[in-house]
Amino acid sequence: MVKIDDTCATKEIFKNYEIIFKALADQKRLHLLNILSVNGSSCVCDLIEELDMPQSKLSYHLKILLNANLITKETKGTWSYYEVNEEQMNAVLSNDLCCVFKPSNN
Repeated sequence: MVKIDDTCATKEIFKNYEIIFKALADQKRLHLLNILSVNGSSCVCDLIEELDMPQSKLSYHLKILLNANLITKETKGTWSYYEVNEEQMNAVLSNDLCCVFKPSNN
């Protein structure tokens, strides 16, 4: 479990969650994460069709999710395939996050 007691570590933890929450604070990115959660690894070409979104806008949203480490990218030939980063998603949805908001429960 994450302990929030060191000032430098605390700032780093808060910065990490800030990036994650900003990435999650968008309906299109939530929809994209849902599609990847349901379909698994998906090619950009398929995501463009499923989301009915131009590649430039999709790339913007994918970059934000990548920077938050919520998805991973694998390039095969000329196409990029994306999938949910299960480890990061499990950490965000875990009891560890509770330590940030309810430290007295530790």
